[in-house]
Amino acid sequence: MPRLIFDIETVGVDFESLDTQSQEYLVKSARTPEEAHLVKTNLSFSPLTGQIVAIGILNPDTNKGAVYFQAPDWDQKDSEEEGVQYFPVTEKQILERFWEVITHYDQFVTFNGRSFDCPYIMIRSAILKVQPSKNLMPNRYWDEHIDLFDRLGFFGAVRRGMSLHMWCKAFGIKSPKAGGVTGHDVAQLFTDGNYLDIARYCFGDLLATQQLFEYWNKYMNIK
Repeated sequence: MPRLIFDIETVGVDFESLDTQSQEYLVKSARTPEEAHLVKTNLSFSPLTGQIVAIGILNPDTNKGAVYFQAPDWDQKDSEEEGVQYFPVTEKQILERFWEVITHYDQFVTFNGRSFDCPYIMIRSAILKVQPSKNLMPNRYWDEHIDLFDRLGFFGAVRRGMSLHMWCKAFGIKSPKAGGVTGHDVAQLFTDGNYLDIARYCFGDLLATQQLFEYWNKYMNIK
């Protein structure tokens, strides 16, 4: 079965760019200035107040991968590093290329994709009028989509869900956070124009997910 691992990186809009009603709605539940600030800095978590700045894909059977990433006002062209192809494009083009590529695959592997990546991709595609080519949200228990956050935790039977970094440390896998970049840094990297650093970080997540998938598939996927 042809399968593909994917992961996204996102950034939020400038809070001050939102209309007054939207601003009031977002902070109405904040009880302190600190909570209001947290709301303003977490706009990347919703596809209504954020955008996709990178989608990485990796074929775990061939080890071939690519990252499509936003790079506004960047004059560099497509590049390749250690077998990974990097394509600077717009958000709409990121989505168009993603939907085109995944038509060749029947199974998808993510980490927390059902709760974040997949709905985010589908909603941003609708907003930008990009037609999906696959259903990324099939029945939670079917094998068209292996969300390792679900599978490693036995669909919530393990009481506390852990991050990708924590699972990597438990299995002795190099964490993508080991390079000094985390998801919290993506917004600043984007603001500073360090677009390729975001793309590289995104691909690091894919490599970690690939190794976690191998552990799960060999030692935990018992049928």
